[in-house]
Amino acid sequence: MFDMFGMMNKLKEVQGKVQEAQDSLQFITVTAEAGAGLVKAKVNGHKKVISIDIDDSLLNKDDKEMVSDLIVAAINKAMDEAGEKAKDELKRKTEGLLPNIPGLDLNNLGL
Repeated sequence: MFDMFGMMNKLKEVQGKVQEAQDSLQFITVTAEAGAGLVKAKVNGHKKVISIDIDDSLLNKDDKEMVSDLIVAAINKAMDEAGEKAKDELKRKTEGLLPNIPGLDLNNLGL
């Protein structure tokens, strides 16, 4: 027989674990680079840019457009990698909490 009370308790447990995993995302950091390391972007698991590092050799007025493109490329790469790490962290923290229920997908919770 289906145990509704047990399932509700399990869902509350999952909700707590998901919140815990989301809170821990601030401690995940990813650094990605563009232009063979000339521009580096550091992003956290919440997909927020923490820092940008630009090699001194790029600080020339004539290279402004190239530097801009490299910054965008580095940030986008770091954002993608941070998103993947965040998904992995959430999956790791909630793994095994619920039985395999067809149609129940916890992958998009809060990310």
